[in-house]
Amino acid sequence: MSESEALIDVEPMSVDQLAGAFVMIAGAIGSLLLVIWQSKCHCKMNLCYIFSCERRPPNEEEMKSLKQQGKAMKKKTDKMMKKEEKILAKEDEILDEVESQKSLSRSNSKVELETINLDSPKV
Repeated sequence: MSESEALIDVEPMSVDQLAGAFVMIAGAIGSLLLVIWQSKCHCKMNLCYIFSCERRPPNEEEMKSLKQQGKAMKKKTDKMMKKEEKILAKEDEILDEVESQKSLSRSNSKVELETINLDSPKV
């Protein structure tokens, strides 16, 4: 092979193809960093000496405090659910009461109509 021949021929690309390639590469790097960052192991990242970060998993004290926070949140959620159930039960009682009043008023109006028809003279 001579020096003028290239190993790979790259065709010229448009701006939108270049942008797409950049987005794909940035997404791949970002997803790799996300996987590393969310892992539970000790890791140290150094991105071209521009950005360096060290992540350690939570120690026992932090885990205890997280567990306590979780229990507190569960208690709050349980209280809210109990209150919501009471409110829904009260709402159902009110709706039943309104429905019974409607049915009573309907039956009363039917009785009134029947008495009116009985009182009227027959032809």
